[in-house]
Amino acid sequence: MTDLVPRSLTSRLVVTSVALVAVVSLLVGTVTTLGMRAWLTNRLDSDVASLTRGGPAGGPGGGLPNIFGADGTVRAFYADGVQQGSVLSFTGNGIQQRTLEPDVLALLADSGHDPTTVDLPGLGSYRVVRSRETRDGIAVVAGLPTQDVDEATSSLIQLEIVLALLGIVVAALAGTAVVRRQLRPLTEVAATAHAVAELPLDEGEIGVTERVPERLTDPRTEAGQVGLALNQLLAHVESSLSARHRSEQQVRQFVADASHELRTPLTTIAGYTELARRRGDTDTAAVALAKVEEEAGRMTALVEDLLLLARLDAGRPLATEPVDLTRLLLEAVDDARVVAPDHRWRIVLPDGGDPVETAGDEHRLHQVVTNLLANARTYTPAGTTVTVTVRADGFEVHDDGPGFPADLVDTAFERFTRGDSSRHRSDGGAGLGLALVQAIVSAHGGSVALRSTPGDTLVTVRL
Repeated sequence: MTDLVPRSLTSRLVVTSVALVAVVSLLVGTVTTLGMRAWLTNRLDSDVASLTRGGPAGGPGGGLPNIFGADGTVRAFYADGVQQGSVLSFTGNGIQQRTLEPDVLALLADSGHDPTTVDLPGLGSYRVVRSRETRDGIAVVAGLPTQDVDEATSSLIQLEIVLALLGIVVAALAGTAVVRRQLRPLTEVAATAHAVAELPLDEGEIGVTERVPERLTDPRTEAGQVGLALNQLLAHVESSLSARHRSEQQVRQFVADASHELRTPLTTIAGYTELARRRGDTDTAAVALAKVEEEAGRMTALVEDLLLLARLDAGRPLATEPVDLTRLLLEAVDDARVVAPDHRWRIVLPDGGDPVETAGDEHRLHQVVTNLLANARTYTPAGTTVTVTVRADGFEVHDDGPGFPADLVDTAFERFTRGDSSRHRSDGGAGLGLALVQAIVSAHGGSVALRSTPGDTLVTVRL
């Protein structure tokens, strides 16, 4: 049974429009037929009433009634137990009168003053009425056949059926053409969706270039709303897939860089171990052990940094306790003066000298400050002025050194990013300092921003 129900929107709209046309045609036809039949019946009743105003030629028993009326006219007269009547018929030989049978007269005798429809034996359906006034004690009953009314009504019904069927056919054809034309934009939108569905989206760099044409994205139309929504969805999918691809590339690069950073100290350790084994003297062994210890410490620091990044990526919560940010920055600047006395270190406190406090992990926040100051110390020449400014919502680190290379400003906080595009580690760093800064600050619900031009480099940390 469900297979008979149209499934496509086009079919449903056409069927609905055709059904509406059929219902309207039925209602119009019914009202027209009833109105036409009522009007014809009223006309017939008026003619019947006019027939009751005549009388017999010679009174009761004095002969047949006067000859007047239409074909099939019936008149009957009743007075003092005497009843007589006749029916007129028009033939090729003229007008003929036939006397009514007693059973017909008996039926007519029961007629009322209001027109009614009765079936007269041998004559058919008639509208009959009794006169309200009598003349010389004679009651007149007259009637006319309803055949003309019935035939006119039947002809009207047949014409309405033909016109209704014609209207339904025209509505079906025109509705199909109009609906298909109006739904053509949806077909084009579906074609765009199918084209996107056929793209390989499971791997590799994704570029969803398919879009619904602009002419089909008018928000004032239903089809335009669908097209606009699909374009927004495709743009979101494209950005999500691009982000996923970038993430996959970053993971691959991260693994490659981490492997390289770990391979370097491991290679150094293996080399010095082999040197100590071959020579066997005490001095060589001491030098080898010192170098092994140094590389082991470097490898340990790298592994700890990687472990911290992994924990922060996994959403591990940090400690939350009151931290005196002013004291933390003062201590970090004092330490930097000792480590790099050839730089000029300055700290700017808020007006009034009130300490700035924040909630967070003091050890990790100290690591953030240390990494930023170490980065400024390492990548700027002697004599550079490094200024730390304490703010109510965090702090800033500014230096007047050469600044970041222009191609590294946007990726400075990515992991294993160094000014040296090769993996040669001349500065002893692994390129995780700024990545740790961003990860720790983000874990505190803050943000880090970098602005760098030659002679003006500013890192802003908001907590």
